[in-house]
Amino acid sequence: MMTRKEMKKAAKRNLKRHYILLVAVCLIAAFLNSEFSGSLNSLEVNVKESSGSSSGDMGKVAGQQAGAMDVARNLLEGREKEGKELSRKIERQQIKQSEGESPVLGRSRGVLAQAVNAVTSGSVFVTVIAAVNSMVRSHEVTLFIFIVFGMFFLMAFWFFVKNMYIVISRRIFMEGRCYDAVPIQRFLFLLRLKKWMRAAWIMFVEFMYKFFWMFTIVGGIVKTFSYFLVPYIVAENPDMTAREAITLSRRMMKGHKWECFLFRLSFAGWDILGILTFGLTAVFYSNPYETASFTEYYIQLRGLAKEKRIPGADMLCDTYLFEKAGEGEIRAAYADAIAVLERPAEEMKELSGVRRFFAEYLGILLFPSEEERAYEEDQAERIRIHTLRGAVERKCYPGRLSPVPEVEKRQKVETIHYMRHYSVWSLIMMFFVFSFIGWLWEVSLHLVEDGAFVNRGVLHGPWLPIYGSGGVLILVLLKKLRTNPVAEFAGIVILCGIVEYVTSYYLELTHNGQKWWDYSGYFLNLNGRICAEGLLVFGMGGMAFAYVLAPLLDNLIRRVQMKLLIPVCLLLLCVYAADTVYSSGHPNTGKGITDYESRERIPIHRDISVT
Repeated sequence: MMTRKEMKKAAKRNLKRHYILLVAVCLIAAFLNSEFSGSLNSLEVNVKESSGSSSGDMGKVAGQQAGAMDVARNLLEGREKEGKELSRKIERQQIKQSEGESPVLGRSRGVLAQAVNAVTSGSVFVTVIAAVNSMVRSHEVTLFIFIVFGMFFLMAFWFFVKNMYIVISRRIFMEGRCYDAVPIQRFLFLLRLKKWMRAAWIMFVEFMYKFFWMFTIVGGIVKTFSYFLVPYIVAENPDMTAREAITLSRRMMKGHKWECFLFRLSFAGWDILGILTFGLTAVFYSNPYETASFTEYYIQLRGLAKEKRIPGADMLCDTYLFEKAGEGEIRAAYADAIAVLERPAEEMKELSGVRRFFAEYLGILLFPSEEERAYEEDQAERIRIHTLRGAVERKCYPGRLSPVPEVEKRQKVETIHYMRHYSVWSLIMMFFVFSFIGWLWEVSLHLVEDGAFVNRGVLHGPWLPIYGSGGVLILVLLKKLRTNPVAEFAGIVILCGIVEYVTSYYLELTHNGQKWWDYSGYFLNLNGRICAEGLLVFGMGGMAFAYVLAPLLDNLIRRVQMKLLIPVCLLLLCVYAADTVYSSGHPNTGKGITDYESRERIPIHRDISVT
């Protein structure tokens, strides 16, 4: 068995290899109050002391301005009328304050602003508590329901997340000591094994055992070390029962409890340093260092248990959690992935020059061919296999070799190849299809909200080109980001924000300051031209367009014969060009289109055109 010094040295290697990840794991545990909460408490005390000089002023402000909790208190105490009036008063004050402070933080219009106002003014409490009061017709019963609901929520959070997170953290530390990479998805490994509930139950039973042993004073201390290995055991094999895991921990710790106590005592110096640095050294070093050290300690006791053939030790059978699988085993388990990864990528040798640039960087096929379609299918298959590359290269834990089978989502290579290349004619048709859908969306909104038909946009035809042009730009300019959904979403938001802002500025500049939309008063808006609420909608819509709608629509367009598709595209372009030329001198204006200042509250949407 390794000495304490050797185990700490191994822990430092693990921490050095995955420093950011392991610090984050422990920091999340501290925020959840699963472990190391004292580290954050020290930081919190320091922050409070540093801001103590202004506490008197804050008290005065609190005395003058009520908040959401005051609204809730009035409602729960039976003063429903006072609570509603206070909520409305707070909301009016917040809107007025936002208008005077910063136009960017508008609070008077938009769904996002309404959501922020509902929380900060307490109107959400008004709605919920009033609804419960109307059903039970008793303020005492309502108060009881909210107390029970609050307790249930806290217990559920503790049971499913807080108390069980220790198992997840131990698993991350164990995988990190053996492998070069620990994918972020490993935080959800219990879900993939369908053992989240079982692991939560084991940790709950372990907690209850320790809780009852605490009444014996000495027994509580002893049993804390007897059950010390339970989260490690569950992290390795979450398929065990609570009794099996707890019993195995007790057997493995027999004769090692004092040794474990001394090992823990060896970190006392780091604990003192953490206090002196207000928790900084604990957060950024000693917490993950200590956890990594005890991970090494568990591995040593695990080896001894197997060597001594302790009853139950055979259930600790996740071999590849502690050593890398051989080449033959990986090839047997990941044969499909290896076949794809080792297959030479199609180089599209027939493409060169401008055609190659358009295909590789913009995803546009000037002259589609069967070879290029085959290349698309090959790329789609490679994307599906990409998540398995780390396991194939033995850089991360091989989930397919887990003794507890993982639920692997095997996506079929179907007709939705989102990394496909689009023909010029397909892009033109999609431009008009989505321009029409955008126009139909805007017209329908005003028909429902205002009860009147309003031909939205600068142009006179049934299209809003900002929708079509935005969709085409997403497909073309963000082609390289499509393999990374997070980067794709960020790119869509940024791209749509630039397009909308520039379009707004251009229209105002060329039409004597006339506005076709105005987001002033929306929460997080920029000069009234763009707002966070709209960009988030654009981001979600753009993701659906890039990954689902555009590929499906392209499949339909490909079925149309070129001798019919080309004339239709040219005809639409001619009509659109004529509308653009005419609208440059006679833009579409009028009530519901550009009369924003004459209406007290108008729902503003994407209702403009790019000329």
